[in-house]
Amino acid sequence: MSNKPLAFIVEDDHHLNHLFGLALKDDFDVIQFYDGSEALLELQQQTPLLVVLDMNLPGTPGAKILESIRAELRLAQTRVILATADALQADALNEQADIVLLKPVSPVQLKDLARRILPA
Repeated sequence: MSNKPLAFIVEDDHHLNHLFGLALKDDFDVIQFYDGSEALLELQQQTPLLVVLDMNLPGTPGAKILESIRAELRLAQTRVILATADALQADALNEQADIVLLKPVSPVQLKDLARRILPA
């Protein structure tokens, strides 16, 4: 891996996952997941700076992944950008996430927001 910070993209929509990866690859080493359970397992091994997290995932739902990130001291610096089409869900999880984006998410917007969390 390079000296770029690590980002996880956890999104089961292959098209969106690809777009999010393209948006972040200049600034982050990106690992992409299509299943929540796989992402949760990898979070036990690695410490990403950023997690772009869909809420409705196969395996482990996004809300459970977010809860796990927030409960783990080692992941205290991990920033979470939620991407969801459900406005009620977005409101309910707003306090736990760093940023909540309602789908459709613009890759340019995602890139700009992600850059704001990069260390100076």
